[in-house]
Amino acid sequence: MKTVSVAVVGATGAVGQEILKVMDEHNFPYHDLKLLASKRSAGQEIVFQGKTYVVEETTEDSFDGVDIAFFAGGPASREFGRLAQAKGTIVIDNSSTFRLEKDVPLIVPEVNGQDAKNHEGLIACPNCSTILLVGAINPLHQKHKIKKIIVSTYQAVSGAGKEGITELVEQTSDVLAGKAANPQVFQHQIAFNLIPHIDVWMDEAYTKEEMKLVYETHKILNDDSIAITPTAVRVPVIRSHAESIHKPIELLSVMIQKIRSIQCQLIRQIMMISLLDVLEMTFTMIRHLIFGYALTKLERAQQPILYKSLSS
Repeated sequence: MKTVSVAVVGATGAVGQEILKVMDEHNFPYHDLKLLASKRSAGQEIVFQGKTYVVEETTEDSFDGVDIAFFAGGPASREFGRLAQAKGTIVIDNSSTFRLEKDVPLIVPEVNGQDAKNHEGLIACPNCSTILLVGAINPLHQKHKIKKIIVSTYQAVSGAGKEGITELVEQTSDVLAGKAANPQVFQHQIAFNLIPHIDVWMDEAYTKEEMKLVYETHKILNDDSIAITPTAVRVPVIRSHAESIHKPIELLSVMIQKIRSIQCQLIRQIMMISLLDVLEMTFTMIRHLIFGYALTKLERAQQPILYKSLSS
């Protein structure tokens, strides 16, 4: 099996740790591994698959000889993503930096994995909530084009990284002890609370997190015509996001189409039967009136009404 040289940028963060976890679970084939992070985190030690790695500071030289670089996100993607690409490294980026760039495919393997083949050295991963959304609606969209969806996301604090997890744990402890919460990461107290505000407000009067659902879904499904009404809520759990997706189904329109289809089939069948009967009856009349010989017993049995009318 072919192996590659891999770098994980942001290896000390929550997303970086998940990347390493998935690599381990899938026994990802590599012969060399670099764990990179910011200058502040450089020097930390991480044990991976029984080997201890010293985290290195991410620099321009970090990607020399690297085949694939997994970027966990954040400022490092903006600073080093294109640079690594230019050095011939295939960049898999988890941040929002390149998601809407025209030359960067936005990939959910189960939905549009074939688009990854068209990459130019950089592939973007969608927002976590977008992945859940397109995975659920894509089969429906392929069968019957979706015109509108209403989606509400309920996102765990892990979406805000280690700092978000720490704030929830500390606030929960403080509130239970009767102390006042002191929000630093989130806009409001997160312990025992829901915050319908994730990221900054956009011109569309939705938050940036909500608009990610709209723009990314359009790009992944290659359909800008889908009307999407999103709501993003931060919830006080450490991990696991949830979504409620409402797809209005035009039942009346679908029923009318089905009924019309059945009607057309019935009319065609009735017309065919009527036409055959008329032709057979006409031919029989011609035989009887012009050629002058009587109907056979079999013909009389088959055409009793016609025989009676002709005999009277």
